[in-house]
Amino acid sequence: MSGMTTTKWQGTPADVAAERAAVLAEAGDSTLLTAYEQVVSEHPDAEAQRWSTDGNVTWASLTYGQVRERVRDAALGLAVAGFQPGEFAVIWSGNRSEATIADYAVMHARGVPVFLYNTLAPEQAAYIAGHCEATIAIVEGGEYLAKLLSVRSDLPRLRRIVVISPAAAQAAGEAAAQAGVELTTWEALLAAGHAEADRDPGRFDAMWRQVAADDLATLVYTSGTTGQPKGVMITHRNARVQQVSTSLVLPMEERTSADGLTRSVSYLPMAHVTGRAVDHWAAMAAPGTLIYCPDQLKIFEVAAAARPTFFFGIPRVWEKLYTAIRTGLAQLGMPDATSQSVAALPSEIKTAILAKPGLDDCKLASSGSAPLDPEIIAFFRALGLPLTEGWGMTELSNAATISVPDRARVGTVGTRLPGMEARIADDGEILIRGPLVMAGYYKDPERTAETIDQEGWLHTGDIGTLDEDGYLRITDRKKELIITSGGKNISPALVEYELQRHPLIGQACAIGDRRNYVTALVVLDAEAVRAWATDNGVVLDTMQDAVSDPRVLEEVERGVTEANSHLARVEQVRRWKLLPGEWTSATGELTPTLKKRRRVITERYAAEIDTLYS
Repeated sequence: MSGMTTTKWQGTPADVAAERAAVLAEAGDSTLLTAYEQVVSEHPDAEAQRWSTDGNVTWASLTYGQVRERVRDAALGLAVAGFQPGEFAVIWSGNRSEATIADYAVMHARGVPVFLYNTLAPEQAAYIAGHCEATIAIVEGGEYLAKLLSVRSDLPRLRRIVVISPAAAQAAGEAAAQAGVELTTWEALLAAGHAEADRDPGRFDAMWRQVAADDLATLVYTSGTTGQPKGVMITHRNARVQQVSTSLVLPMEERTSADGLTRSVSYLPMAHVTGRAVDHWAAMAAPGTLIYCPDQLKIFEVAAAARPTFFFGIPRVWEKLYTAIRTGLAQLGMPDATSQSVAALPSEIKTAILAKPGLDDCKLASSGSAPLDPEIIAFFRALGLPLTEGWGMTELSNAATISVPDRARVGTVGTRLPGMEARIADDGEILIRGPLVMAGYYKDPERTAETIDQEGWLHTGDIGTLDEDGYLRITDRKKELIITSGGKNISPALVEYELQRHPLIGQACAIGDRRNYVTALVVLDAEAVRAWATDNGVVLDTMQDAVSDPRVLEEVERGVTEANSHLARVEQVRRWKLLPGEWTSATGELTPTLKKRRRVITERYAAEIDTLYS
């Protein structure tokens, strides 16, 4: 293996083979369902789910035993409704108890759950539901139900829609009848299943015990930065190996509270593999409380009430929290707080800072999906938060490398999980092999063969390096490299990373493919700009005012100059354009997993880009 030495997790080929055998032996033929049964039998009274009923003041909850009973009723209700083993069910809902139970119930009914991103347009939802030929949809209600009914004619296999919200089901009754699809309420589904359990007490166990380790646990559709999304087939074995190998590096007891439970805020979309792995699946394999946050803008309001012991955040979450904390420190007389200055604070001050967003009892915090500024990582570690990074992808069933807090190396995403192999191809692409590799793309053998070679290596599309101890560093995406008209290869991620280190620059997109120099589109961080304006006596009524204010432009120019000082001459940004509105998945510039849709950005801002080259 290229770049591997004999450190603990980076051994010889024989060591890797022994690790893999040990991981596979421990996972055995277990499934998420057998793991869940054991957790429920051992912890029936442990709190499994919690949610606010009135803005984080009053909370409702369910124990593991209560959730399991609802899973049984929903699974049997699906069977009574005609749902067959091997069929697919799409689930379209925010983060809530019923969505988790629906996920579990579909698996127990020997079906395959497929979550839809909340931000999908009707046509996008129709593509996924049609591609997997879903026969049942479980929908929260509201706009999700309206969108699905609007494309009903494109979904001939869809027989029934189960609506979580009773009011939404009642309001949409006539529209559903006209669309030719049966509507069932969530309560009616549970009632039908409960009656079936009374009639045949053994049917539920007989049904789910037929699920095998190599059966599909889910399809996770990639977010489609280019072309139509692909349905990644993840088996129960994939999911269980992920759990076993991760626990060897990060034991569960290091993530739990005094009562032996983990607490985590459920806010990531369940259509994303990380959301499923760290929320739904993790709670099936080890006792833990999911605290639901249906509104991502209120993550840290929920966290402040829940005080999670484990917290996963995408880089944008950490960046915003970093900005907010530094803004607060500036108001207390620390205008240029850094990891070094924060480290010198008294421990009680650090605890108080972390308590405000609810992270004072967090035993492990993690970031993934894109590189995070090393200074941000160092800043939170200086506060006492054990923040680390991992790397993976949907096709690897979530993470394939993890940076363990006590042996982390800043700037890397850690080392491979036990039993996995990693190497770097001649062109710099990261290749991964092992039991976390997906079963393939659903109904797409051609693209599966393009991604997984005959020796079993998954070609990840990421560019990176492995150091002599096996620590992986991600440098770019293979398909996103800028090749200038002069033939120079440039990493847009590197350029964007340097630009975004300036506090006022929230987002950036480097341009330059087939051009003779690099330019950039720059988006302001609204919170940072408001704080900066207050500190500098600048009056800004709107963000539109900010992008034309000469003092803001001067400050951003300083940021671009500083970024260029860390870049090679050919990588430096020659011209840039400031844009007023934040890029989001709702506005279309980002995927639901917050990756840049570069084609959308370059097409949408083509006129602005042309001016940068005029």
